[in-house]
Amino acid sequence: MDDAAALVEIEAIKQLKARYSRFLDTKDWDSWRSLFADDFHSDTAGAGGKVIDGADEFVAFTRRSLGDRATVHQVHAPEIELTSPTTATAVWALEDVVRLAPGVNLRGYGHYTESYAKVDGYWLITASTLTRLREDVFNIAVSVYVSDRIKRVVGRLGRRLVR
Repeated sequence: MDDAAALVEIEAIKQLKARYSRFLDTKDWDSWRSLFADDFHSDTAGAGGKVIDGADEFVAFTRRSLGDRATVHQVHAPEIELTSPTTATAVWALEDVVRLAPGVNLRGYGHYTESYAKVDGYWLITASTLTRLREDVFNIAVSVYVSDRIKRVVGRLGRRLVR
């Protein structure tokens, strides 16, 4: 593949990821689902989530988890590598904001590490791993860094309450 063709493919992957953020934040679930291969693999365990296999399962889980909560996902500085004419990998810097409750928000910083396949002329996301570098809970008056220790304590308390 020559340089010009490679740049066209890289741009197509950038557009795919832009639609990922827009469809997720606008809660356009059907359009968001169309961006994933059927056998999509999600790993958010390192960011406090879980591993999910299957695009339908992943979209349903995300839809249940977020509901109608306001979110903003910004991806930056892609490092995209075409590994063949129909496969690619990338690492994206991420900043996202999730409204947890009225006046309480979470701002996260991290990375998506992803793989892609070109199927019938279109790029699809085949796997994604989310890692977090930092999470801050904030409102108009205060911002609190949520350390790994705080996350573990809150997780244990949450599991006790759910039992």
